[in-house]
Amino acid sequence: MNPALIDFIQDCLTEITYIPEDRKQILLTVALFLEEKIKKGEEVNVLYVCTHNSRRSHFGQIWGKTAAHYFGFENVHTFSAGTEVTAFNPNAIQAISSIGFEVKSNGAATNLVYDVLFDPAEKPIQCFSKTYQDGSIPKNNVVAIMTCTEADGNCPVIPGTALRVACPYQDPKLFDGTDQQESAYLERCRQIAIESLFLFSNISKA
Repeated sequence: MNPALIDFIQDCLTEITYIPEDRKQILLTVALFLEEKIKKGEEVNVLYVCTHNSRRSHFGQIWGKTAAHYFGFENVHTFSAGTEVTAFNPNAIQAISSIGFEVKSNGAATNLVYDVLFDPAEKPIQCFSKTYQDGSIPKNNVVAIMTCTEADGNCPVIPGTALRVACPYQDPKLFDGTDQQESAYLERCRQIAIESLFLFSNISKA
């Protein structure tokens, strides 16, 4: 794993005690469910959903996989989706790039497909905007984490969902074009990193 990324993770781990208790309970519900599946040797799919699949859900997908890998859970697969198709937002890409992820695009004109590398020995995380009905999204054994309240309300049924939880985050899009834009994206990225690390740190391998 990129040394800068390891440093970022270790710094985030010092802040997990500051997660509000209500959010910890949501994350622990997911951790318990995943633990039961992992102990049975099952492959598990975690799907992060927000409306446009452009910012928060991609942060979730990236940090979910990175945190699972950091704690040694290689049978956890993460995905992201929305209720609409847009594109992986450049400000979100800048945020993850600045903390140690390597990001490469396929060079297409619209809705680029990005490979996000977190460890040179591992397959990159593939990120692009899509709906939850896209063929790339698994249709069984899915844990759906709804990262915005709008998507939670507009997705009454996600195929193959075994567990669904609402874990909304403030949209950094609110700060686009302002002096706080960069800090807002970094703050949201860091929050999702901290909560992802908390989640996977609470899964027992025994």
